[in-house]
Amino acid sequence: MTRATAVRAVLAVAVLLASVFITLTMSPRLGLDLQGGTRIVLQARDTATVEADRETTDRTLEVLRQRIDSLGVSEPTLTRSGEDRIIVELPDVQDPRQAAEVIGRTAQLTFHAVEGEGTDQPEKTTPAPGSTTDPDPTTDPGSTTEPAPAPDPDPDQDPDPDRLTLPDEQGRLLALGEPRLSGAGVEDATAAFDAQGGAGWTVSLEFRKGAGQDWKKLTGEAACHPAGDDRRRVAIVLDEKVISSPQVDPSVGCRAGLPSGATQITGSFSADEARDLALLIKGGALPVPVEIVEQRTVGPTLGAAAIDASAQAALIGAAATALFITVVYRLFGALAAVALGAYGVISYAALLALGVTLTLPGLAGFVLAIGMAVDANVLVFERAREESADRPTRSLRSALTTGFRKAWSAVADSNATTLIAAGLLFFLGSGPVKGFGVTLAIGVVASMFSALVIARALTEIAANSRFVSDYQGVNGIGRPGAVRTWLVRKDPKLFRKSARWLVVSAALVVVAVAGIVVRGVDLGVEFTGGRLVEYSTSRPVDVETARDSIAAAGFGDAEVTTAGDGDLSVRTGKLDNDGEHALRAALAEEGGETTKVRDELIGPSLGDELRRNALIALGVAVAVQLAYLAVRFRWTFAVASVVAMVHDVILVVGAFAWLGRPVDGIFLAALLTVIGYSVNDSVVVFDRVRELWGTNRRTPLDTIARRAVLQTVPRTVNTGMGALFILAALAVLGGDSLADFALALLIGIVVGTWSSVFTAVPGALALERSAKAPPPAPGKGKGTPRGKARAARRDPLDNGARV
Repeated sequence: MTRATAVRAVLAVAVLLASVFITLTMSPRLGLDLQGGTRIVLQARDTATVEADRETTDRTLEVLRQRIDSLGVSEPTLTRSGEDRIIVELPDVQDPRQAAEVIGRTAQLTFHAVEGEGTDQPEKTTPAPGSTTDPDPTTDPGSTTEPAPAPDPDPDQDPDPDRLTLPDEQGRLLALGEPRLSGAGVEDATAAFDAQGGAGWTVSLEFRKGAGQDWKKLTGEAACHPAGDDRRRVAIVLDEKVISSPQVDPSVGCRAGLPSGATQITGSFSADEARDLALLIKGGALPVPVEIVEQRTVGPTLGAAAIDASAQAALIGAAATALFITVVYRLFGALAAVALGAYGVISYAALLALGVTLTLPGLAGFVLAIGMAVDANVLVFERAREESADRPTRSLRSALTTGFRKAWSAVADSNATTLIAAGLLFFLGSGPVKGFGVTLAIGVVASMFSALVIARALTEIAANSRFVSDYQGVNGIGRPGAVRTWLVRKDPKLFRKSARWLVVSAALVVVAVAGIVVRGVDLGVEFTGGRLVEYSTSRPVDVETARDSIAAAGFGDAEVTTAGDGDLSVRTGKLDNDGEHALRAALAEEGGETTKVRDELIGPSLGDELRRNALIALGVAVAVQLAYLAVRFRWTFAVASVVAMVHDVILVVGAFAWLGRPVDGIFLAALLTVIGYSVNDSVVVFDRVRELWGTNRRTPLDTIARRAVLQTVPRTVNTGMGALFILAALAVLGGDSLADFALALLIGIVVGTWSSVFTAVPGALALERSAKAPPPAPGKGKGTPRGKARAARRDPLDNGARV
């Protein structure tokens, strides 16, 4: 064993042990789409006096945090997104009506002196009486729980027509003075049950230092009026609505007032009423109003089913992939399968160690990366097979070492393009799609480590065995594969008339565009705005019956379709939480117990923004990939690769248009992954073209291209099979949540494999006919001998001795 192999082996063991330790001692952080709950995105809005900038949004977030903490939600998460958005995640909350109502209130809280009875006829509201008392247990709270009757108006009082007049809890109008203090002065408000004093549920107030003096002065002035007088009351107003107007207790003397910390609001409160009142008082005022632009609710059963389906797909797909590469590459394939298992442990541990929140698209990305992780191993093994075939007398270890060296350029470039796609998903995606970008990027890095460190250490140790070296049928790389042998024997003249392949690709694009124009693209609610709710009913309900029931309830414009195993999907335009509750009740009349499985509400402004960002993401993806390829390759190769990539995008979108499948955020994640995969395939082909052309500068380019394609086809097929196994398992087992994602990638891999050979290469040949640049210099490609110095380099195991 060489020193380099020993270092790789020690490093691999160390990383694996650390990964196993992390896996056993840490638990994953699941996103709401996997554990169930509600996600609300709030947009802060400017007012006439306050701008919704970063500072005011942060202050708004802290006020909202206090309100949500008072709701008793387990481990809520509030974060600012950008300058003026707040993301609220409420685990296990399935009915977000109360949370949305509490969160969305502007809550302009003020305290007023009551100046007397109002004059206009009020609108009746639900009574919720209360009174302010000294906490002295000798005071009888029951004597002040009912509001005193209003006295006759003071004939000497001249009412001000401009003063604030609002109905109290019983609907009687009260004339209120100017605000004496605001909710910002409230330090704390707590609801508690006073069993000892017999006051029932009460709300205790504590004010900040300066506000406490204002409160003492306000209650002291009110105490100067006789008991039963409206002017002895203090009105607590929220958004110009009186939420409580208690009388100052008779035991409080004139001008004495109630000190901070010695104030209780008593009354005939229920537990919920007391908690809500405390919450509203403590929450105070939001610096700026907020609007709900996105709301998503996922039932716990849907997330659990997605986890189970993904786990099954990962096991089945990984087993099929491991079996496939073992059959193709024999012993070395089996060792690569062991490295594949190590990859799974390392990438999962990295997700845990980095604290990545695992979302449904992220889970799919983790599963998909397992199938793509064999790419580097396949590239190396195919190059090692070529070295063994070209120089049959060289040792197995030497062929393997050369294979790793020559495959490095293609491995680095192909993984770089996938990382670019992952970065675009993270920076330009929204919500759970960002999680897909993170897991894809971690998967790429982990797959590089598993292939170039773990798999290399295992195969180099095996290559030192005389038994493995002598029996080519055992090691799997001592002789070329059956596909390569057949292609070399047939030697098809693929590009004698390369223009015909471009015509076929153009025809496919026309068919796809026809689907987009004729059938249209079914944009999901994420891009159009509106609401999409999926229900599960205890009794089967057909679509027509459900549509009639919903229309009878006043939702005639709702679209009803089937979803999953007998579930119903309802899509509407603008629908608030109360409307959704009424819609669910209408379905329950026909279907019995109706459970909300999934709920997505997207505001129209956010829908426009997401649709615009999706187009920007695709445009940036094309530009970034073009820039990278132009740096790494000739401009003709870069342009041809990007044309093939655009070809793939159009075909995938067109296929979804013909199939009538929805195009949403998860589809966008799949599309950007297809872009990375398409460029990946093209990079491998053009890397070989560059290498062969540099060493055979007088050979016609179409001949070079044919040889490059025939040499790389086994890699393309074998790598694609690994991903296809995983995606087929996801499509079959993933249900509606992952089926469309898997379908888009299945189509993308097929058309990407086609375009890398029959669109990108003919396109490059056409461009090269008009290009004036000379062929690449010998040794231009990475991993290719550079000049005489490289040509004279000895084999790593050659000690220089000659006979």
